[in-house]
Amino acid sequence: MQRRSPSFYRKRRDKQQIQTFRSNERIRVPRVLVIDENGNSLGELDTKKALAIAKERELDLIEVQPKTNPPICKILNFGQFQYEQEKHKQKQKARQKKIEIKAVRISFRISEHDKQTKQAQAQKFLEQGNKLKIDIVLKGREKAYIGKAKETMENFAKSLGEDIAIEQPFTKQGGRLSLTVAKKS
Repeated sequence: MQRRSPSFYRKRRDKQQIQTFRSNERIRVPRVLVIDENGNSLGELDTKKALAIAKERELDLIEVQPKTNPPICKILNFGQFQYEQEKHKQKQKARQKKIEIKAVRISFRISEHDKQTKQAQAQKFLEQGNKLKIDIVLKGREKAYIGKAKETMENFAKSLGEDIAIEQPFTKQGGRLSLTVAKKS
């Protein structure tokens, strides 16, 4: 059996995930719009002249907007620029609200007390901002009463409150019925 190198097992990153910026001699266009380190516009210059200005100031010329015509370049310290980009990306990631799907499994013949316990648990999940997946597993002869099982699930969903919306309607996989609900925004 052939051994694979450790790099083979590493996760591949999407090209969209990694945004690379051209800098200095890697900038291929003949003319660029230049912004200096203080944020002042130096106007449209030849790339060679912009590089000379950047080297004179002991900084790098970085192409920050390659899709515009002409591309926009900034005179900055490349290492510091990369650090700030990474920091900005981390802040964006922290601001994202992660919504999980929590599951509550009820039975076809659920008793009133068990139903109240599951409702309290489901309410807690919904208040935390998560989506809720309600499952019923039908066993044996219960599979003949799918209509009754759907009715039980609908009643359970309605008992959670009026501000609940059905995200995903009933799905049936084998003997398992599922319904996904969430709080209305």
